[in-house]
Amino acid sequence: MTRRAVRAWVWVHRWSSLVCTVFALLLCLTGLPLIFKDELGPDLKLADTTAAPGTASVDAMVSRALAARPGEVVPYLFYDRDHPILKVPTAASMTADPATFHYQVFDTRTGQQIEIPQPNEGFLYVMTRLHLDLFAGVPGTLFLGSMGLLLVIAVVSGVVLYGPFTRRLDFGVVRTGSRRRSWLDLHNLLGIATLAWFGVVGFTGVINTLAAPIELAWQANQLVEMAAQAKPAAGEGRRAAIDDVLRAVRAEVPGMNVMTIAFPGTPFATPSHVAIFLTGNTPITSRILKPALADAATGEIVSVRDMPWYATALFMSQPLHFGDYGGLPLKIIWALLDVVTIVVLSSGLYLWAAKRPRREASSETEGHAA
Repeated sequence: MTRRAVRAWVWVHRWSSLVCTVFALLLCLTGLPLIFKDELGPDLKLADTTAAPGTASVDAMVSRALAARPGEVVPYLFYDRDHPILKVPTAASMTADPATFHYQVFDTRTGQQIEIPQPNEGFLYVMTRLHLDLFAGVPGTLFLGSMGLLLVIAVVSGVVLYGPFTRRLDFGVVRTGSRRRSWLDLHNLLGIATLAWFGVVGFTGVINTLAAPIELAWQANQLVEMAAQAKPAAGEGRRAAIDDVLRAVRAEVPGMNVMTIAFPGTPFATPSHVAIFLTGNTPITSRILKPALADAATGEIVSVRDMPWYATALFMSQPLHFGDYGGLPLKIIWALLDVVTIVVLSSGLYLWAAKRPRREASSETEGHAA
């Protein structure tokens, strides 16, 4: 590589790193507790019972939730992937901001209500919002996505520069005698050692920031096409029981688990249909959603199809980003790599700050000499 090319790559690495490092550090620090969100979450204190998940009536749970919050509506139902519980949010309207939802949680085996803190409050909620959007909504998410893209550029440029800057050193050596030199060697070593993980997490993080545009694209295209497959049944104001809708969709798509139900009038359904989102039972298929539409008046399933490829790419990237598909051992590995990344980012800031006085002193010397 020519000296001019090396200087160009140094410029790219320096400025892409400097612009994104503070936000990348924030993402690493907030992402660390999120790796263990299941372990740090509230104790559900589920009752011992021989009843199977899904035994209790969902309609009864919804009625109880509405009775406890007069004047509100239930826009969605959320099942838990790992526990036999149903989260029933209530809100002022079907299109209310999810941040305003009030959640009530029920045991799907017995129908008993479980008292837990609100999911949109507390330490983990603050960490999640900072990690996802800096409490700034879609603009904040897209901004963090741009920082993630700069981070990927910094990783690539760092790989390009690793060879020219370390070709005279044995791999893994950390020189002594100078604090800055030691930190430089450690920065290079840890950076190249965690390259694959750093690149995957950074790239999948960028993909995850595209969730909002992907959702809008799905709503504008596939949801409209699915709703157009069947004319809604006559009977304005009539609504089928949710228990009947669940029986119908499980018969239509056997072997899959219901994860989310969106009621008519919400952004993820139509005024005349209930949308049901299902996942598979394997580690891979459990991350891929399959949407189904049911006629709100009759409960009949009118359309089932796979999500488009761009949505599937988003869902598949999420476990790679959070490391939550291999149990606690993988989470511990993810956490250790996260800590190493924090060291790499912090050392990069230190090296830049330590070099500035030297650069300024050099400029002053040249000025006096002139």
